[in-house]
Amino acid sequence: MLLNEGTPNLLIVDDEENNIYLLESLLVSSNFKCINATNGEDAIKIVRSKPDKFDLILLDINMPGINGLEVAKTLKSDEATKHVAIIFLTASVLEEDNLGKGLETGAEDYLHKPFNYVELLARIKAVLRTKRLQDELRELNNTLAQKVKERTTQIEKTQDVAIFGLAKLAEYRDPETGLHLERIRTYTKVLAKKLKKLEKYNGLINKKYIEMIYKSSPLHDIGKVGISDKILLKPGKLTDDEFDIMKTHAKIGGDAIAAAEKDLKDEHTFLTMGKIIAYYHHEKFDGSGYPNGLKGEAIPLAARICALCDVFDALISKRPYKKAWKVDDALALIKKERGKHFDPTLVDVFKSSFNDILAIKEKYDE
Repeated sequence: MLLNEGTPNLLIVDDEENNIYLLESLLVSSNFKCINATNGEDAIKIVRSKPDKFDLILLDINMPGINGLEVAKTLKSDEATKHVAIIFLTASVLEEDNLGKGLETGAEDYLHKPFNYVELLARIKAVLRTKRLQDELRELNNTLAQKVKERTTQIEKTQDVAIFGLAKLAEYRDPETGLHLERIRTYTKVLAKKLKKLEKYNGLINKKYIEMIYKSSPLHDIGKVGISDKILLKPGKLTDDEFDIMKTHAKIGGDAIAAAEKDLKDEHTFLTMGKIIAYYHHEKFDGSGYPNGLKGEAIPLAARICALCDVFDALISKRPYKKAWKVDDALALIKKERGKHFDPTLVDVFKSSFNDILAIKEKYDE
């Protein structure tokens, strides 16, 4: 922005000191502050050292070393200095081709030497007026961008609270599950981060994916709100008919999230991964799971990750129908189910991350 509307700061760049002296004499008397450079290298260094100091550069095109075109291209391609206005000064009409190239770099105007003082002053003031408007627009855009960012952050936090609140509805039905959701979401985040390092998944898993699986994995059992307490809290083994009813929680949960997502009218929303996890976290790698009997990598990755984490945490947690397993016994079962219930790659990553998994268990222990 113009530092001082009464005294704009100009940089004069010309390899002829007489030209610099003439320009400075004229411009200082018209209430401009002037600094000079006699070559392109110094001009670039001066502007880069204090990019917000200068409002306008009067730039000679034909200079030894780095010429004016190269100076303009360098400064206009740099995010920190591209806002500084440039007026080219050219000695003859023979440089018309260069002028065209110069204006393509983003320079604002040009003048032929020898120039008329009145015209020079008018051009400078016109460029500075335009720059002032551009600076004000840029400041407005920055302010709006910051407000959008703040609003987006607020919306995301609201979404996070909503997701976790929904997930808690199912968890509160079963007081024995304790801090299950906190452990599950953190387990999945650890595994997703480790998987991202593998070439196979570095194109699929990014920062956003990791954030979403952390936020969405607690929704895996949301469908249990549709299962009666008689079945959900039964202290013994379920009958075949009861288990068939229990299995419907995957579809109930997925359908419920899908219905909510439909109202948002977007193809992919913050609920999309939660829906996928709810539907498919009971599928098994060998195809023997439910509700659709999906096999291998036909099972969405987020659901495969959540499936392993959910089973491990269920094993080491007390339930109405069983005691908590020792962690070593739970890990042994996970290894045994490699390629059967669980994705082999995920089992390997889980084993290599086991110290992190245990640290999470300790942090969120009952």
